[in-house]
Amino acid sequence: MILGIDTSLGTAVAVVEHDGVVRAQLESADPRGHAEVIGTLLQRVLAEAQVAASDITHVAAGMGPGPFTGLRVGIAAARTFALGRDVPVIPVPSHDAVALELLLHDALTGGYEESIDQPFAVATDARRREYAYTVYRGLDDDGLPVRLSEAALVPRDELDGVLEGRGALRRDAERIPAAMLALAGARALAAGRTIGPTDALYLRSPDVTAPTGPKRVTA
Repeated sequence: MILGIDTSLGTAVAVVEHDGVVRAQLESADPRGHAEVIGTLLQRVLAEAQVAASDITHVAAGMGPGPFTGLRVGIAAARTFALGRDVPVIPVPSHDAVALELLLHDALTGGYEESIDQPFAVATDARRREYAYTVYRGLDDDGLPVRLSEAALVPRDELDGVLEGRGALRRDAERIPAAMLALAGARALAAGRTIGPTDALYLRSPDVTAPTGPKRVTA
């Protein structure tokens, strides 16, 4: 039983069985209220899935790309839950969850062949007139999205030109599906692979930084 947690855009949580059966999924679209809703969503998703915290065997953590403040809330929640239950954390790039959902949808609707022939980019609004994007093409033998590039940040007005240069279709995402995040984690676990980084994929450095020198004290 895998618990998926992501706060790279809104706040999304899900409980998924290892074979991909989605037991429950909940989301909050608020891009700034992660800390306020994450605890309640975790309680609700476990209740709706009809599982106890002790039933969770792994936690899939969305590692971004995402803003510093929002992203670290979800990663901290995933690591804290896993530490409390003494279960492993599976790091998953957040864009992989979107790509997996798109590819599975294409497979069900007959458009999968096009997604193999034509690369596509998952693009998310990074605010400050910038977008984050990752380029994909099809699924590999483990059922995971094939990543043709790592996540990158680009000015909003330059995104289409950059993707055109890479020959990739633009697929905008306004949410991260926690169920697909957990499913990607389950497939990576079954294949014995690590698909995400151990450190968060922050879009940019935090606005608040530590002072570079000691403060001057005057009498």
